Amino acid sequence: MEFIQEVIADNLAEIRKARGLSFDQLAELTGVSKAMLAQIERGKSNPTVTTLWKIANGLQVSFSNFLKESEKPRIEKIDMSKLRPVIDDGGNYLVYSVFPFHPEKKFEIFTVELKPGFSHQAEKHLGEEYILIQCGTLTLEIHDEKFELKALETIKFPANTVHMYKNDTDELVRFFTVIFYPE
Repeated sequence: MEFIQEVIADNLAEIRKARGLSFDQLAELTGVSKAMLAQIERGKSNPTVTTLWKIANGLQVSFSNFLKESEKPRIEKIDMSKLRPVIDDGGNYLVYSVFPFHPEKKFEIFTVELKPGFSHQAEKHLGEEYILIQCGTLTLEIHDEKFELKALETIKFPANTVHMYKNDTDELVRFFTVIFYPE
């Protein structure tokens, strides 16, 4: 089992058991099949970003609840080259959890890579989303509006609506996403 699968499996099991949920109840809450949930919890399946969002929304927890490791030091230096992504859309949309959600801080930070010519539709979720473009050009569609963001540009929006990330260029787009969860 890959490390990220093990972390996701342990965190899902911990949340499910703490709430006293059966796999049938969890499937009903999340819209993810009982079989898939059991495979994820056993570490036999590497879930997509979309599947993890469905589970997070159904349980009303942050996405990175599934990516956090236990007991982190107070000062933490991250080597981005050693992070393992959660992959979606056939490997064209990669999400790296840089700083997972912590209830005292109420935010989480990801870095995202979107390959040239591809798009990813994000499910609506809790919180406010802040995007900071590191390199490339991202087209972000929210409702019926399109926003073109280039390196060093940022945008903030409520994440409780479906939104689309698009890379209409020939270059990789890399951006940071900060999701803030207000009380």
